[in-house]
Amino acid sequence: MLAHHTLSILGVIMALVLGESGTEVNAVLFGSEITNPLLQMRWFLRETGQYHSFTGDVVDFLFVALFTGVRIGVGAHLLFCEMVSPTPKWFVKVGGVAMYAVSWCFMLSIWRFAWKKSIKKYHSWRSRRNEERQLKYNGHLKTH
Repeated sequence: MLAHHTLSILGVIMALVLGESGTEVNAVLFGSEITNPLLQMRWFLRETGQYHSFTGDVVDFLFVALFTGVRIGVGAHLLFCEMVSPTPKWFVKVGGVAMYAVSWCFMLSIWRFAWKKSIKKYHSWRSRRNEERQLKYNGHLKTH
């Protein structure tokens, strides 16, 4: 997170000082911050005790989808355009690669979170389904 914010600040300063590459810097900042409202929504849901609900699942799904689509998908296209363009200076290109690398670090962590949450939800669903099946066939829940 520190690397992300440091690179963002350095990018803005560089664009202001040089008077160029403002479009690239703004595109990166927009892509980086587009998921922020969903992160804030997750925080509010946790604080109000409503995170472990359908709404929490929807917010998490949208966050993962938006992060993957924008920061990884669109980010790859923008990085490619920046790298093949002769206009940006070399250090602007290095900054773009660095920001994209930070996004991939976040992405791996987010995918790990999504996988663990999905597996946990699946096991919970299977457990409930087995209990319902036992109740249906036995007339009562099986106890150990």
